[in-house]
Amino acid sequence: MAEGERQPPPDSSEDTPPATQNFVIPKKEIHTVPDMGKWKRSQAYADYIGFILTLNEGVKGKKLTFEYKVSEAIEKLVALLNTLDRWIDETPPVDQPSRFGNKAYRTWYAKLDEEAENLVATVVPTHLAAAVPEVAVYLKESVGNSTRIDYGTGHEAAFAAFLCCLCKIGVLRVDDQIAIVFKVFNRYLEVMRKLQKTYRMEPAGSQGVWGLDDFQFLPFIWGSSQLIDHPYLEPRHFVDEKAVNENHKDYMFLECILFITEMKTGPFAEHSNQLWNISAVPSWSKVNQGLIRMYKAECLEKFPVIQHFKFGSLLPIHPVTSC
Repeated sequence: MAEGERQPPPDSSEDTPPATQNFVIPKKEIHTVPDMGKWKRSQAYADYIGFILTLNEGVKGKKLTFEYKVSEAIEKLVALLNTLDRWIDETPPVDQPSRFGNKAYRTWYAKLDEEAENLVATVVPTHLAAAVPEVAVYLKESVGNSTRIDYGTGHEAAFAAFLCCLCKIGVLRVDDQIAIVFKVFNRYLEVMRKLQKTYRMEPAGSQGVWGLDDFQFLPFIWGSSQLIDHPYLEPRHFVDEKAVNENHKDYMFLECILFITEMKTGPFAEHSNQLWNISAVPSWSKVNQGLIRMYKAECLEKFPVIQHFKFGSLLPIHPVTSC
């Protein structure tokens, strides 16, 4: 997969779409396992993976505390996420017999469902207002499922798709790359962790001990890229509590490890077997390449995840068009 990492940014990252663009409400297109071929050949898949790999390249070797440009659009996205965070504080968990899946999450979600377009309208300039209903769908899909009160990598993918759409309409630009991961996606992770903890959300489609993580995948990819060519931190160090405690504020990967150790008890090798195995890989670039392959195989090529993905005019189901 290494060769794919040098893909150029999706061609749309800087282009503002023509005023004639017909935005649509995204909908599901992958209804059966044989439909997965349509997804893998689609423009949406090419643009989505291109976006993930572009950001992977952008954060390579950089700490979270690295100095980077923060545009107005980035600030507005952080403010949007701060609003979601505040709503959690305003919606405490209710007393209920079941330990998991606190029903107060549904109240919190109903507020987002109602306000999503207004929130997205604060980020999108008025001349692109027609795009708001399409883009807002991905925001609503990115925070978990209100029926099952669960959260997983499909919801995380919807947030990446939301950011990708904002790039495609020109709200986010090429020079926002580092801030997209370090400021926006990192804030999103904080809010999702708070949701998972507060409402005791179930992992969606978790593979248990054999999965990478119950809830996330992308911060492990981008976080391992941050650590490429680090002068002293090697993959074997992330299972060392001291190394994690001293460096987690600089590296997404270690922040993920810290969260796992806070949420789970017992030996690391038992509750997070896949990650334990990864700690034996000799270099971060090998970890990064392996995680990209694993993400494709375990998330993007799995029907139970992709059946929920929605397609519109910005992430279309039609086959890749060669320019």
